[in-house]
Amino acid sequence: MSKYSIEDILRLAVEEDVEFIRLQFTDMFGILKNVAITSSQLENALRNRCIFDGSVIEGFVRLEESDMYLHPDLDTFEIFPWRPQQGKVARLICDVYRPDGGIFEGDPRHVLKKVLKEAENMGYRFLVEPECEFFLFQTDEEGTPSLTSREKAGDFDVSPLDCSENVRRDIILNLEDMGIGVMASYHEKAPAQHEIDMEREEGVKIADNIMTFKMATRTIAKRHGHHATFMPKPRAGVNGSGMHLNITLLDREGRNVFADTEDERGLSETAYFFINGLLSHMQGLSLLTNPLVNSYKRLVPGYDAPVYLAWSVRANRSTLLRIPSVRGEDTKIELRNPDSAMNPYLALAGCLAAGLDGIRNRKKPPLPVEENLFDMTLEKRTELGVESLPETLGEAIHAFEKDAFIKNVLGEHIYSKYLEAKKREWREFRSNVTDWEVQEYLYKY
Repeated sequence: MSKYSIEDILRLAVEEDVEFIRLQFTDMFGILKNVAITSSQLENALRNRCIFDGSVIEGFVRLEESDMYLHPDLDTFEIFPWRPQQGKVARLICDVYRPDGGIFEGDPRHVLKKVLKEAENMGYRFLVEPECEFFLFQTDEEGTPSLTSREKAGDFDVSPLDCSENVRRDIILNLEDMGIGVMASYHEKAPAQHEIDMEREEGVKIADNIMTFKMATRTIAKRHGHHATFMPKPRAGVNGSGMHLNITLLDREGRNVFADTEDERGLSETAYFFINGLLSHMQGLSLLTNPLVNSYKRLVPGYDAPVYLAWSVRANRSTLLRIPSVRGEDTKIELRNPDSAMNPYLALAGCLAAGLDGIRNRKKPPLPVEENLFDMTLEKRTELGVESLPETLGEAIHAFEKDAFIKNVLGEHIYSKYLEAKKREWREFRSNVTDWEVQEYLYKY
C-alpha cells in the first residue's frame, strides 16, 4: 500500500511551503541526476507528464529518440531538512519511461525491481543493511576538494582526535529527518575516514536510501567546509572505503529463511545455496560492485578488504563472505567487497540474482575457511580451491563478459552500454602515465 497519494503530496507541498521539487533519477554509473520544477508544475509531474532529454545521459538513448518521461515514486516524497525553511525544497525519486508508456530498459531502478519480482515469485523478500564508508577532506579557500586533513584519528576514536565528529552528527540528524534510520556511526581506521551504518530496508527502498545518503553526506560536508568522497581508495598506504552489504531473505510470513536451529552452524539449506550463488558469480559481478579503476586499489592484501572467494561462519574478515555471530531471526550474510562507488540498483540486483540462482541450482558451497587467508600460502589456497577476485578493472571486465548470467540480469541495453563504457575507462587508464611511473622510472631508465 502506498504511503502517499497525489492529493496527499499536493496538500503537503502547500502546508509545508514547498517551492521547488527535484525529480531525481540515477544513471547507469550510479550518478544522481535531477530535473528541478517549481510547485506550480508539481501536479503535472505527479501525473507523469515531465519530459527530459535522455540523449544527454550516457547510456540512455540516442539523439533521435531523446524524449523520456519521469514517473515519480510517490512514496519517496521528502523535504530536504538542510534547505531554507521558507520556500522549501523537496524531492521525488523517479522511474524512467519511454514516450509510449513502456518502461525504459536502461533505468537501473527497473533492473532491481525486475529481480525483486523474481524473488517475490519464489516467495522471498530481500533486505539489506549497508555499512557506508567515506572520507572527509578539507577544501581550499575556493571550495576545491583536496586530500588534506588535519586529523590523525583511527578506529573508534572520539573528539578531539576525531575532528569531524560534528559533521557526522549533522549528517545523521538530517538523514533521520528524511526517514532514514541509522544504526551506528564511528571513525574508521584511516585518518579522515568515517562509517555510517543504515538500518535494514527492503530492496528498492534501501537502494534509494543509499543514493539519498550519498547526496546528503556530500551536501552536509560541504556546509562544514569539507569534501565527502566515496572514491574507494583516495590515498595510498591506508585502508580504502567499502560498503559492506548485510543481506537477509524473509519468507512471505516474515521469517528469516537463512536460519535453521537444527544446523550445526545455524544456517538453512537456503542460506548455503545463496552463499554458493554469490561465490559462483562474484568475479563477474565485481564490475558492478567495484566499478572503477580505483576500486581495485582497495582490493589488495593488507588493508582489511577481501581478495579471496571464500566464506566464514566466524569473525574471519579475510573472506569475501562471512556470517556475523547473531543467529536465529537476525541471521544475515555479509558481503564485504562492494564499495561506495557502485550503482546500488545494479549491484543489489546482481547480488540478489546470484543468490537466487544459487537457490535454484541447490548446490552447497565449499567448506568455510576460518584461517586468515592473507597468511595462507598459495599452495594451501589452491588445495582448498580458493580463487581470487579480479585484481584490476581489466580482469573484472573479462570476468563480466565470461558470465552470461549477468547479461540476462541487466538486459541487453544496460549490459552493452555499461560494458562499452568500462572498456573505454580501462583503455584510457592504460594509456595514461601515472605519477608513480614517472617517479619510479624517469631517472632509472
